[in-house]
Amino acid sequence: MSETTRPPKALSAGAWVAQGLLYALFAVVIGVFSQWPTYRHLATDQALIKVSFSHTGKPLGECRRLSEAELAKLPPNMRAPISCPRERSPVTVEVDIGGQPALRRTSAPSGLSRDGASAVYQRLVVPAGEQRIAVRLNDDARGTGFAYQREATVTLAPAQVLVIDFDATRGGITLQ
Repeated sequence: MSETTRPPKALSAGAWVAQGLLYALFAVVIGVFSQWPTYRHLATDQALIKVSFSHTGKPLGECRRLSEAELAKLPPNMRAPISCPRERSPVTVEVDIGGQPALRRTSAPSGLSRDGASAVYQRLVVPAGEQRIAVRLNDDARGTGFAYQREATVTLAPAQVLVIDFDATRGGITLQ
């Protein structure tokens, strides 16, 4: 038994026209919704400050040398002479704008053993113009005060975005 195949049926002129109209309608809908409604992420007299960083805090404890008795209790493949805690300090960040507190956040370290980076992301909408910004960051739970501080006066244009970040290779807190 052989199976007979029919040649494909050609589309009529009406089908081509209908398909063209549907494509045109689709293009018009896409065009309209790409321009309307108008989206403004900020008012015309506002600027945005983003606090965005991921930073690993200092270890919570000091490394210590294990005694011979402690080493003998460990399996042979785990007999490292120095034991260092994995858990990291939470990172605390404070931002003042114009002398007023704008952000106070403590971020716990990530990871099952709490040994990863702490991440902070916050958007702060401010009036455009000159702003006095003070940023403080502490990454050591054993210490008091803030390990990193930065104060600056910046002039923000309407709809400008200022990013506050932490980059140890560039000296700590950065404003860009």
